[in-house]
Amino acid sequence: MTAATIGYAASLEQFTPPEAVRWAALAEQHGFSGSLVPDAFQPFTATQGHAGAAWPTAAALGAATSGDVGVGAVAPVYRSHPAVVAQNAATLATLYPGRHWLALGSGEAISDHVVGGYWPEAAERLNRMFEALTVIRKLFASGSSGRDVRHDGQWIKLESSRLWTVPAAPPPLLIATAGPITARRAGTVADGLLFDSVPAEKIPLLLQRFAEGAKEARREPHGRIVLRLHLSWDETDKQAVANALHEWPQAGLRFAKSDVRSPHELAQMSAYVRADDFDDRMLISSDPEVHRAGIQRYLDLGVDTIYLHNVGRNQERFIEVFGREVIPKLHR
Repeated sequence: MTAATIGYAASLEQFTPPEAVRWAALAEQHGFSGSLVPDAFQPFTATQGHAGAAWPTAAALGAATSGDVGVGAVAPVYRSHPAVVAQNAATLATLYPGRHWLALGSGEAISDHVVGGYWPEAAERLNRMFEALTVIRKLFASGSSGRDVRHDGQWIKLESSRLWTVPAAPPPLLIATAGPITARRAGTVADGLLFDSVPAEKIPLLLQRFAEGAKEARREPHGRIVLRLHLSWDETDKQAVANALHEWPQAGLRFAKSDVRSPHELAQMSAYVRADDFDDRMLISSDPEVHRAGIQRYLDLGVDTIYLHNVGRNQERFIEVFGREVIPKLHR
């Protein structure tokens, strides 16, 4: 057995960037390893209250900590052209060699529709994401080779150019997904997967499909498997439930939310969420051992790295308790 890699998931939807950096640095002092920064233009509900930019926050986190700095999931098509995403990722990887990885997603209207225009159906959004991954890889290669590249695709255009500042090795590119078809396709081109609180029972199938895709493309079948795990811990069960309902109620909605465009609209939908709606969707408990067992289950299924997001505002106490009572007992 080896020690598990458990990182801190910065919640830019709930905290200002300086607060997020402070909590990530404190988490590292208490045994957490690495940070994950979400890319959102709006919070899910107005109660959460914030939506700082991912890239400058990730740069500040890299300076304040020594572990990996992941960014994702980034939709590299709507708010940001894949050329801009590639430049940001290459810059972050140059600042922190070997520490940065990037996860791409197909987008959520609540953040990615803010620039207006046509909002595609899910299948088209996935195709756009995979085309964007191709463009980003071309740009990473352009910097290493010193040769211009171009792209004239179905949805994305890139004039002849290159990245002029690149790291010695490009950052790993992951695909964020909870679906087996996308996981298989990711296996053919991506360096791994990012799961966002995917139920544990779905993990084996997703990993199997990713391995099948890698085998089909004659690639290494064992990519980086990362999980952002939302949980609610507080000193009492009652307070842990209250935190989940007030701070992260959208987790209790049992339907896809990728087409919802407003935090106010999502808050209205979430107003009817009750504690039992979180069953199998978020672990809520005041007992650190209950959380340890839930986290260990994911590690046993083959997840490499887990970034923990405690949905309450009690970040300092959460970091102290989990650093002392949970992380030392986890293993791979």
